[in-house]
Amino acid sequence: MNPLNQFGKVALLYGGVSAERDISLKSGNAIYQSLLASGVDVHKIDANPHNIGGLRERGFDRAFLALHGSWGEDGVVQGALQAVGMPFTGSKVLGSALAMDKVRSKQIWLANGLPTAAFRVLSKVEDLPGAIESLGLPMFIKPAREGSSVGVGKVTDASQLEAVWRNTAELGYEVLAEQFISGAELTVGILKDRALPVIRMQPAGEFYDYEAKYLSGETQYHCPAGLSDELEQEVRQLALTAFRQLDCCGWGRVDAMLDSDGRPQLLEVNTIPGMTDHSLVPMAAAVAGIDFDALVLRILETTL
Repeated sequence: MNPLNQFGKVALLYGGVSAERDISLKSGNAIYQSLLASGVDVHKIDANPHNIGGLRERGFDRAFLALHGSWGEDGVVQGALQAVGMPFTGSKVLGSALAMDKVRSKQIWLANGLPTAAFRVLSKVEDLPGAIESLGLPMFIKPAREGSSVGVGKVTDASQLEAVWRNTAELGYEVLAEQFISGAELTVGILKDRALPVIRMQPAGEFYDYEAKYLSGETQYHCPAGLSDELEQEVRQLALTAFRQLDCCGWGRVDAMLDSDGRPQLLEVNTIPGMTDHSLVPMAAAVAGIDFDALVLRILETTL
């Protein structure tokens, strides 16, 4: 028997309705071509709230989720699939919801003694002066429930804060002010309860923003990251612990930075990382000896 037959008919859910739709389309197309080349019976579905129902009735056995951002990565789609007993890739409802919410993620990490960049929640304009007092400048302003650096702004002067805050608040989520950390930007892919090699990102601009992630050809990626063996293992273990504490499973990516003392500080968890030509989990997997097609199949195997 062909071992690929164990997957049956696979629905690849991609696209979606979030601000990260364009990246999801790229991820989904790359995954689709890979699964086709591997001989999997895969079918693309540009997912929206009106067409994800009835997958069982349409003969699908499992779903590969390539959705990024709200609705597709925050537990909503996961809940719909769990309700009908449809196996799917990635974290379940709780892990997806917690990881999407940067504020709740940080609260859980702090409660469990894990290091994370200092932050404040900015609910109204009156909160802004207190953020400067407690976090200092510069600082980052982020939407609490978006990914791919959507809506992220850097504030270097107090006169900029209100305009940046209002721009981010227009996305409709809680706004997070986060302490600026000057050290290296790191990320750790997670695959089947294993931390992949650390990647260090070196953007050409001030920080690893949307353009640096998806558009710029000047961002440099270092894997191995150039850390000492001890620090490499510490960062990988921290990432795996942070991932587990949010009840995440299957696969994902944990982002962190090194502070001025060279110690890792957690930023966020991505439960459905990008799978484009600029994406980081495939890069780390390749260093670990896992090519793209093998990576995609290993992710799909988590549904068995």
